[in-house]
Amino acid sequence: MSRFWSEVARGLSPYVPGEQPRHPRLVKLNTNESPYGPSPRVLAAVADTDGDSLRRYPDPDASALRAIIAAEFGLAAKQVFVGNGSDEVLAHTFLGLLKHPRPLAFPDISYSFYPVWCGLYGIEAQRVPLDAQLAIDVDAFPADCGGIILPNPNAPTGRLLGLDQIERLIAGHSDCVVVVDEAYIDFGGESAAALVDRYPNLLVVQTLSKSRALAGLRVGFALGDAQLIEGLDRVKDSFNSYPLDAIAQRAAVAAFEDRAWFEDCRRRVVATRERVAVSLGALGFALLPSAANFLFARVPGGAARALFTALREEGIIVRYFDRPRIDEYLRISIGTDEEMDRLLAAVEAWCGVGGAGDLP
Repeated sequence: MSRFWSEVARGLSPYVPGEQPRHPRLVKLNTNESPYGPSPRVLAAVADTDGDSLRRYPDPDASALRAIIAAEFGLAAKQVFVGNGSDEVLAHTFLGLLKHPRPLAFPDISYSFYPVWCGLYGIEAQRVPLDAQLAIDVDAFPADCGGIILPNPNAPTGRLLGLDQIERLIAGHSDCVVVVDEAYIDFGGESAAALVDRYPNLLVVQTLSKSRALAGLRVGFALGDAQLIEGLDRVKDSFNSYPLDAIAQRAAVAAFEDRAWFEDCRRRVVATRERVAVSLGALGFALLPSAANFLFARVPGGAARALFTALREEGIIVRYFDRPRIDEYLRISIGTDEEMDRLLAAVEAWCGVGGAGDLP
């Protein structure tokens, strides 16, 4: 440790992102990126960005982007906040809306950035155990918490809560903010954005990294009551008034404009997910029901680490979590049909369909 680090830096346990390896024939199925490129309109918007747009500061309010997001969800622009990826939006949310004397509650198996932000901002964490089926139990959240955050679908399990369950959670905790992190909602769920006008304590966070294939541009947003959004704006303008550059704003607007591309890409992902789930099930994998762009699969015999290592040696990268209750599972992002066929062929060989537990 550096002697110049602050006590905060010394005490942090930073988030570890999915690796970005290099391999001549890499099949990268570990970070839930879109297997398809962004809309051609996005590429055109990026290419058409002129020098004048780059020499000037971007719109600090991202007015055009907030307007199109508001229209997408039937809200007002004052109910929309945008930031540099949903991680930045969530970080501002932790500081601006979730830092209170009472603890912040979230699932014990969930997005691993949540406890990192708690450590960064000095927020007491209260982990709520998933049930025996690795599902979130909304009735298990304590009544006296200082806030609640949960992904829907959950990560890394992919399990979805119905909108009725989400509403019950929000209504039952009217004295604190409930944040629903919807990074994967477009692959099989109904957004809680439909509840924003009815519950002033609800904040919905989404990203353009997954279903709109803009992970490389870092665009995220939140939807909520205007007073919640004002709180986020206060934090943003005390940190960085220009979180979204001119190119990202233009590209994000174009992504929302091309609904046909968005619908086609997510339909293809869902179809591939269901096909692969059937194939893995036939090989003896136990899969949790997924509403995301990935599968969470228990490896036969619980040998997740062994299969993870074997696949890696073949240039097929999936995600392994060395944690209690989920260390027998692999999280497998949905790639193109060709990539998933290569994965299935390798898994079949490892399972002994043409070999005895070893890749060729």
